[in-house]
Amino acid sequence: MDSLNQHSKLYILKRSHHTPRPARLSLNYAEALNAQQLAAVEIVDGPALVIAGAGSGKTRTLVYRVARLIELGIDPSAILLFTFTRKAAQEMLSRVGQLIGPASERVTGGTFHSVANLLLRRYGRAIGLDPGFTILDRGDTEDLINLLRGQLGLNETGKRFPRKHTLAEMFSKSVNTLRSLDDLVLTQYSHFSDYLPEITKLHQAYLTAKQQRQLVDYDDLLVKLRELLGKDESVRHNISQTYRYILVDEYQDTNPLQAQVIRGLAATHDNVMVVGDDSQSIYAFRGATFRNIMDFPRLFPGTKLYKLEENYRSTRPILELANHIIAAAPEKYSKTLFTRSQGGSPPTLAQAVSEHAQSRFVAQKILELREEGIPLDEIAVLFRSSFHTFDLELELSRCNIPFIKRGGFKFVETAHVKDLLAYVRVIHNPHDTVSWNRVLLLVEGVGPKRARDVLTGVLDTDRPFDVLKAVTGRAGQGLRDLATMLERVSQGETRPPAELLADVMDYYLPILKDHYDDYPKRIRDLEHLTIMAERYDRLDEFLADLTLEPPDESVMDVTGQDRDDERLVLSTIHSAKGLEWRCVFIIWLVDGRFPSTYSFLTEEDLEEERRLLYVAVTRAKQKLFLCYPINIYDKITGSVLSKPSRFLDHVPPTLLESWTLVEEDEAYHWR
Repeated sequence: MDSLNQHSKLYILKRSHHTPRPARLSLNYAEALNAQQLAAVEIVDGPALVIAGAGSGKTRTLVYRVARLIELGIDPSAILLFTFTRKAAQEMLSRVGQLIGPASERVTGGTFHSVANLLLRRYGRAIGLDPGFTILDRGDTEDLINLLRGQLGLNETGKRFPRKHTLAEMFSKSVNTLRSLDDLVLTQYSHFSDYLPEITKLHQAYLTAKQQRQLVDYDDLLVKLRELLGKDESVRHNISQTYRYILVDEYQDTNPLQAQVIRGLAATHDNVMVVGDDSQSIYAFRGATFRNIMDFPRLFPGTKLYKLEENYRSTRPILELANHIIAAAPEKYSKTLFTRSQGGSPPTLAQAVSEHAQSRFVAQKILELREEGIPLDEIAVLFRSSFHTFDLELELSRCNIPFIKRGGFKFVETAHVKDLLAYVRVIHNPHDTVSWNRVLLLVEGVGPKRARDVLTGVLDTDRPFDVLKAVTGRAGQGLRDLATMLERVSQGETRPPAELLADVMDYYLPILKDHYDDYPKRIRDLEHLTIMAERYDRLDEFLADLTLEPPDESVMDVTGQDRDDERLVLSTIHSAKGLEWRCVFIIWLVDGRFPSTYSFLTEEDLEEERRLLYVAVTRAKQKLFLCYPINIYDKITGSVLSKPSRFLDHVPPTLLESWTLVEEDEAYHWR
């Protein structure tokens, strides 16, 4: 036997990629994390639900878990990280890279829709989807619906027939909540129930048009991915084996469709960790459901539950208030936020005699805080609905307090940016009906009927530019100029997107100046778009990113403001989620406005309002002011609003410092 060993060769059996190789960890995880975070980070296989309270370091937990998986020897390309913005994924993976090096670059991270886009372009042929499909944003979707509505003669059905925005909302909500269109219309849009046959007919035409033209709307990305995972077993197995470790951030904000996608992606394993906070589930109006996070253990039997309760943001008095507000919720994962820091003043509950008195208090107190050295951009005023700030905005202007209000059009939703992109999309996908319709309507002399007629000819031929050149009459020259430009630019589609955009801009600028009086501001937006395009080598990637992760601000939104100036933040609570400020004011905390009268109808809606207040309270780091006016006549209900929000009913008086706002010349009566 010994002689045999002397002459034998060694053949190395490679370790299976399914089995992590033993590794010496370079990071001291126990030192970097608290005990609750460490427990969540150390789990490797199996399903896990991490209930992460506000300000409890959930991002840190996700970052360290990804780092530890890689350090244990798991292939980084087997890790899939879902976040609600691509920027969040990039920032998380950048932090992983700072901890363990460049291996993090091989982790796949992004939004549900961007990951779906990636997988559908790679595997979509299995369900008849060409890799060159065009993604429609919400505006494009509405335009296509309107185009089909006209073709079906539904514009003449009567004044109560839903508009394109409402129709797009119906179609989208049906998809994301997994409810039939009939059921949705009859329950949530009952005032349009007489038109249900026409709405159904239009929806079918919409589905057919998208399929014929290789168009995919935002919701289709997830619908098609679910279809792919459900219909093709080999593709499902391949994808699931590729991504053997799945992490999902903000799981409380997912909808039923996204939950099904996660279940499909994990078909060959249960290695799914979702992180979220049931107490911060506030996006039902977008189709998100509180049930997803509550039912995760049923979707993945054997789920291990972890809780992150140590808060690193707020003072103890603010956390005590938040805990009492959410404690009254009938269904929840019980948790108690705590902090190791000491001190902090109790939140203030300020009662005003009128809306204007409330506005004056907020403005006056902000000026006092500013004098104390707190910058304006470290102060926020939060509210349930946008119209709650109209009076306050006037008072802030009167006091010369600069502010920014969250909201308005997104950059790619502005008309001039959509115009320019429509030309580029036609070049990229000559079958893009929506973009063709938009660019045709920009030609002088072309109205909706002429556009439909020309569009029919364009889509029925392989030589669309010849169709444009053949048109005579008032619009003839304009269509010939359009054809000449598109034909010239199309020949160079392989050029960098920035060069192609510059060519299209030369054609579009005279049209821009003719359509908009404020064209100098809009030109700056288009120049910004061209600068953004310089980061891309391929047109399809540029267009996909603009749709999946659009930039937030138009130059027009910030004109006249110095970007370096301090500005107070006015924000709806929905827009404030995930953010924090040293001082926070919550206004209109009166029963009937917050919670809204509309939420009194169902317990589900009322509980979402409670969670909304919890989110608002936990945005504050040091100082919190709860404000409400009394004796306010509500025109909608015909009643007088006179008591603070019912969500404060069970809060011990010792947790709040109550203030009654009085006029200066009346103050001596209270002394």
